[in-house]
Amino acid sequence: MIEKRSVPPCSLFLLYGVRMIPLGLGNGGCAAGICRKHGCTKQALRPEGVISSVKRPYFKLTKSEMEIMDLLWKEKRPLCRSEIIALSPDRSWKAGSIHILLNSMLEKGAVQVAGFVQSTKNYARTFLPELTLEEYAVMQIQGTRGLDGCRLVGLTAALIGEIDDRETLERLEQAIQEKKQQLS
Repeated sequence: MIEKRSVPPCSLFLLYGVRMIPLGLGNGGCAAGICRKHGCTKQALRPEGVISSVKRPYFKLTKSEMEIMDLLWKEKRPLCRSEIIALSPDRSWKAGSIHILLNSMLEKGAVQVAGFVQSTKNYARTFLPELTLEEYAVMQIQGTRGLDGCRLVGLTAALIGEIDDRETLERLEQAIQEKKQQLS
């Protein structure tokens, strides 16, 4: 039996044995960021195009999991299971398997529980991607065996060869300059 206790709206708590992070429950909660009073944090979405420097363990998503990730990346907001099903009319997976897919993605570290929303009489977890599309693509490239410095340069050159606009090249050039400064 779950014991009812008064907890701050920003705190981590257990609901059916699952760690949940409430978002914006009112009462002066801490949904906007870091709460020094209660010692909790909430991860916000990174701006598009910003890649985290956090090293993650390698994993590969299945086709069905990738469909869910594409939806989460596209929507850029926390989604519950029923929203994921409703927003995926052309899915290759069965609606009944959403529980298994999301739990697998949680174990892999592809998604995180962002909070919960009230769904009828119960609460439904909401999910956010744990990494961006760009971070996942880099993970897949780095997971390739035999990808050493020389091949990485060749791969980067091939990707640059696909760029058609000057603005993108300038942004890449700026990123390279920033990395050089970090290494100095």
